[in-house]
Amino acid sequence: MMTKNIMIVGVGGQGTLIASRILGGLAMRKGYDVKLSEVHGMAQRGGSVVTFVRYGDEVAEPIVEPGCADVLIAFERLEAKRYAHFLKKDGVVIVNDQRIDPMPVVIGAAEYPEGILEELGKTHTVYAIDAMTEAKKLGNPKCFNVIVLGMAAKHMDYTEEDWHSVIAQVVKPQFVELNQKAFDLGYRS
Repeated sequence: MMTKNIMIVGVGGQGTLIASRILGGLAMRKGYDVKLSEVHGMAQRGGSVVTFVRYGDEVAEPIVEPGCADVLIAFERLEAKRYAHFLKKDGVVIVNDQRIDPMPVVIGAAEYPEGILEELGKTHTVYAIDAMTEAKKLGNPKCFNVIVLGMAAKHMDYTEEDWHSVIAQVVKPQFVELNQKAFDLGYRS
């Protein structure tokens, strides 16, 4: 198998790390060589968090170079725009259609760009979901990241059962059922 390059991007506290561990765990379970790399910006202060998940028969390094990502999973619109240059020409963007204002916007030094999803759609295949609203309907907004992961899973070669099993291994026992429901919601959307 050729190496698959996946980036998961978001804002500190959105669950990018847990999402990358679920995906990495799934690839390992299937016997692939897996490399994870986590890049923390100002994660505690709402800054960017980027994780790379690379898997295949043999993976030399954990970093995905610009123009090489097969899939970009973004937990916020502006983060999708910020990291879109990492995608291959035929790369896919899975994005949580949510706006989180970065500090320059909060203090009035910059404006949040409009039309991000439409702009990304001109050059890439974009799948968007308002995962935060859906997570609130499930009773816990923190599971929105697994909803987005469920939507991304439709574009990968693993079964729902595979995903459920790894979710059960990675998340805390009291949140397994909720996260499996969240995954299913994203997978069916």
